[in-house]
Amino acid sequence: MNKASPTIQDVARMANVSTATVSRALSAPASVAEETRRLVIEAVERSGYRVNQTARNLRRKQAGAIVVLVPNIGNPFFSRILAGIEATASKAGLNVLIADTRQPRAHEGPLSEYLHNNRADGILVLDGSLPDRFFSAGNRSHPPIVYACEWSEGTRLPSIRFDNAGGAALAVEHLADLGHKSIGHILGPLDNVLTRERRRGFDNALKARGLPMRPDWYFDGDFTLATGANAALRWLELPERPTAVTASSDEMACGFMSELYRNGVKVPEDVSVVGFDDIDIAERFIPALTTISQPRMEIGETAANALIDLIRNPDRKPTGTGFTRLLDARLVVRSSTRAVA
Repeated sequence: MNKASPTIQDVARMANVSTATVSRALSAPASVAEETRRLVIEAVERSGYRVNQTARNLRRKQAGAIVVLVPNIGNPFFSRILAGIEATASKAGLNVLIADTRQPRAHEGPLSEYLHNNRADGILVLDGSLPDRFFSAGNRSHPPIVYACEWSEGTRLPSIRFDNAGGAALAVEHLADLGHKSIGHILGPLDNVLTRERRRGFDNALKARGLPMRPDWYFDGDFTLATGANAALRWLELPERPTAVTASSDEMACGFMSELYRNGVKVPEDVSVVGFDDIDIAERFIPALTTISQPRMEIGETAANALIDLIRNPDRKPTGTGFTRLLDARLVVRSSTRAVA
């Protein structure tokens, strides 16, 4: 016959305190004296007591979960961000649910369910195409929301951002320092806030260095391998080609380089290439990709901590624009760039 699981009453008896004190020590440690906390923790460890998180959430009218809205779950860029979110949420006793915002009719059903039916204690938004008004459709209240990585322009919601403009400027400065005077750029989706920020940084860096900004050296893209390959074909057709190209994503940079290789063009001997994001394949690609590294784990951890803080402090209102933190850009130099011969 199985032995009954230890109860909170068992813990209280072993620690010689009330069950209410045990509950406070486990749920709000700061409200209990240090010595009392120590006694309770020791009693929990000796007894093997485990908190019934589901029951606790029901009592608190909480879901015990946060939802992450991702624009494309298949994009490898998001993997480490999600890992950072999961690790941080787990420490806080929260489950993580992931929803792909680009699935057909997602806005009409599943996303609204998460937002307005008490299925989540908080929302992390990695898709900047969702405007603030989406979260308050029909004037319904919503749980705390934090943007991560992407954001809706003009938002008053908190956001954890990367210095995209600064990163693009670092790429240009690196190439200019290598002697490149003609530099092209592969854009991301034109309606994406990251595309606009990275182009802003690219343009400003060209101006600062007195380098030409030629319309035929800007190539359309959408952050995918295929559009990187298409940009390579356009580069090959140019009567006057830039000696270096920066891309708004590593995937596009890899697509660009692979298509050039198929056409007998060598990187970096014939053209230098810089990517953006530092996804896992960047270091292993041939040649290894020089890129702008985003601290993706840190983005996930910082965003999750910001959201958890809002969940635990519901009366705390974001001030001003709600801006939370800007994370610094870093250039990682590898084999895809070299000095002009």
